[in-house]
Order: sequence, then C-alpha cells, then structure tokens
Amino acid sequence: MDRNTLTSGLLMACGAAALSAPAQADFIADGKAGLELRNFYFNRDFRQQGATQAKAEEWAQGFLLRYESGFTEGSIGVGLDAIGLLGVKLDSSPDRAGSGLLKRDREAPKRAQDEYGELGLTAKLRASKSVLKLGTLMPKLPVLLANDSRLLPQTFEGGQLNSLEIDGLTFDAGRLTEVNQRDSSDYEDMGITTVGVKNIRARQATSDAFDFANLSYKWNDSLSTGYGFGRLDDFYRQHMLTLNHLQPLGSGQALKSDIRYARSTDEGGSNVDNSAFGAMFTYNLGSHAFGLGYQRMSGDTGFAYVNGSDAYLVNFVQISDFANVEERSWQARYDYNFAALGVPGLTFMTRYLSGDDIDLGVGKASGKEWERDTDIAYVVQSGPLKNLGLKWRNATVRTTNFGNDLDENRLILSYTLPLW
Repeated sequence: MDRNTLTSGLLMACGAAALSAPAQADFIADGKAGLELRNFYFNRDFRQQGATQAKAEEWAQGFLLRYESGFTEGSIGVGLDAIGLLGVKLDSSPDRAGSGLLKRDREAPKRAQDEYGELGLTAKLRASKSVLKLGTLMPKLPVLLANDSRLLPQTFEGGQLNSLEIDGLTFDAGRLTEVNQRDSSDYEDMGITTVGVKNIRARQATSDAFDFANLSYKWNDSLSTGYGFGRLDDFYRQHMLTLNHLQPLGSGQALKSDIRYARSTDEGGSNVDNSAFGAMFTYNLGSHAFGLGYQRMSGDTGFAYVNGSDAYLVNFVQISDFANVEERSWQARYDYNFAALGVPGLTFMTRYLSGDDIDLGVGKASGKEWERDTDIAYVVQSGPLKNLGLKWRNATVRTTNFGNDLDENRLILSYTLPLW
C-alpha cells in the first residue's frame, strides 16, 4: 500500500464522518486522546575485552500523542486514528551513542540527532464485529510483536483485519509493507534479525511484504489456544502454535501454563530452518509468583523474526533472545506485588536465564550465555501525580566463546495525560 492510497482512504474517512450530524457526533464523541510523556535514561557497559565501544549511554525525552476516533453510524462505520511521536535528546555524545533511544545523524553517523519524530495516520472501517485498519500499525501478534522497549515505539505501514464474529474466536490477518524502527523517522523495507548466532543467510537484505494470519480461541475462562502464520517474502515462512492455561488451586493460588511452538522454513531466498519450543509455568501464591521456563532451538539456523521486533519466545528477555542455533535455555523467575504490604503500585521482578549448547560452527567449541534481570516499578495511585510511573531495569549478560558481556541500567519515568 503506497502513501497515495492511504491518503485517499483517509480523505474518504473524513468525508464520510461529515455526511451527517449524528454520524459526526459519534465519530468525535466516541473518540479518545492522550499524551504520554516518557523520560528515558539508558546505560549499557560493554565488559568484554577488546570492546570497540566502552559504553552506550544516552538520555532523552519522548512525547507520544495518540488519538482514536469513534465510528460513524451505519452498517459500515468509518473512523480515523492518529499518532504523533517526538524524541528529544537530553544527553549524548559520539563515543556513547547507539542506545536505541535516538536517531543517528545522517551526515555524522556516530552522533545522535537533537530530535526526531513521526506522524502516523490510520483509516479504519467497521462492519459488525470486524475492523479493517489501513495505515500506521503496531501489531501485537505472536508472529509479529512491534517493539516498544525504548523511547518511541516501532511502527509499520500496511493493512490489518481484526474479526470477532464468532464468540471466543479472534481472527487477525493482513500485510505489512514498511517499517519505521524505534530510533528512526524513516520508513523502509523490512529485514530479518541477525542478532546473536542465527547463521541465517539470504540472497537479499530486505523485503517489502510481510503477510500474516492469526487465530486465537478462548475455550473457557481458563484455556485458550492459537495458531499463527507469518511470511516475510523471500526470507521465511513460520507456523506458530500457542496454549495458555490457568488452573486455580484455591486460597489465592493458581498455576499458569504458557506453551509455544514455532516452525520456520525458508521462503526461497534464504537458508532458514528452525524449530522453537518453549514452556513457562508460573505458580501464583497470593502476592508471590514463581516461574520456571525451558526453551529449545533446533535446526540449521536460529529463530527467525522481523528485524527490530520482539520475538514471541518465553526466554526473550531484556537483552538476549536465547534463540541461537541449537541453543537450549532455562529460566527461573520471581515476582512480588507490594500491595500485600500496604504499598499498592509497587512491584518487583527478578529472573535468571542460562543458555548452552550453541552451535558456533564446525570445529568450534559450543557457546554459552546467561542473563540476570531485575525490575522495580512504582505507579502513583492517587493525588495530582496519579498514574506517574517510575521503573528501574537492571540486567547483566555474560557469554562464553561468542557475543558481548554487558551490564545495563534503564531508568524510565512515564506519565499519560488523558486529553478527552
């Protein structure tokens, strides 16, 4: 879908909204808008010998303005969404750039720009319980998870249909044609991730088409299953199966099971060959949660996913995805909600992951890695600063025979102001 097509669709949407006073009233009165302020400090120290950069350290302020209209009346309702993004540099330097918070300067790639931004528009049509969106999208599906872990979110251009026509069944399908990465203001063709030891080779660098379909069925309040299909043209095809189950055990106790399996194969222009299995089991006891996870990669390559996006894997965490060639990994996690001690809004999480058996190639010793993460977050519950969020994220990564050794800290202050 090109920009002219999108513009025509938006003009049609606006024209339809103005056809009648009642329709226009629904279009506007049912809408909502909000401004999110996101202040982000990022520090990553490279600890391995011979590191080309001592650290990546930047501080920035983000502004995220979101608007979602209602729909006009009639059998086919029309609406319009918009998002405005602005990132402003507060501190950076050429020897500390590259945190993913700020856009690099075209003329001086080692230097971050003072500011960068994006305006996204999305036309939408609703019929019965189905909605078609055309324009700027941020998919949250197993086969494609738009990344929102830095100052501004990753966005895509394309079309997506969401249907709830059958009770309990959610159906999504669509095509994406371009991506705007989290530290960019330019749309470009999509690529495949090469982070870590993926051993993925392709005859071309980018693709202009990602097709997807996803079915999720909620059998009851405790069980849901899903099937997803993703295809990055000339790179890979992926089939994904998911199962989520929650078993109440009484007296504030419950056991949650999250099981995922994906099979990825080449799409004619690459060597992608991967099977990924993951399972996470979490035992909830009042304000405590104890989790154990296992993930296994098999095949000639690591797990395939669109560059810049998040991988839908149980061991995809703050820094590593534990999705390298033949890697097997384990996770132990603990969460605590301080509301039980009279401090609502304060939460704590820590986890430890270990991966081994990474295939680094013929004649080479296998690779290993571990990561330890800690999150402490607080959201103000009342008063003039209600909904102000503060979060500290700490991570440590160590590797054997490959990769980087990292110590990382992120400090995030966020506040969303409803405009109407």
